[in-house]
Amino acid sequence: MRTLVTASLAFVLCGAACGDPSAATPQPQPAAAPTKSGSDIPPLDPDNIVSIAVGSKDHTTLVAALKAANYVTSVANPGPLTVFAPTNAAFDKLPAGTVDGLLKPEKLDDLKNVLKYHVAPATFEVPALKDGMELGMANGKRARIRHRDGKILINDATITASIRASNGIVHVVDGVLLPPAN
Repeated sequence: MRTLVTASLAFVLCGAACGDPSAATPQPQPAAAPTKSGSDIPPLDPDNIVSIAVGSKDHTTLVAALKAANYVTSVANPGPLTVFAPTNAAFDKLPAGTVDGLLKPEKLDDLKNVLKYHVAPATFEVPALKDGMELGMANGKRARIRHRDGKILINDATITASIRASNGIVHVVDGVLLPPAN
């Protein structure tokens, strides 16, 4: 269901909005460890996936979704994880009201499903993302990798940047991954 996938955008991290994913993977930009003042995110390793997302102005929707789903600790675990992190602009492409709807307490299960569909429980660097391969996602569903016009896509979202983290890798994507219907 598309509304479920909307929440998945909240699942990953920071990064530039553009870039060639086949180019060398940029080093993560250290983010200041969040403090308790005004934040419900505990102090984290500054090179961790969550810290990278928190430090990105392009992933505030994702961070809000992680908080709402109580997944900050899960995504901050030692990994290895591959997170396909939709940007705020990717969330904006969803139908009006989708993100707000997923953030409501009664939609918690839907939000968690969408977020889990943005995470693979292993590290997949760009060279490992082969055309036609399917990745098993944390929600038990599969997502397909495709190569088109020199770009790498997961389902219909293009990977625009990749950032190595201490607990895996974040691939910034330009679309929210919506889990297939049951």
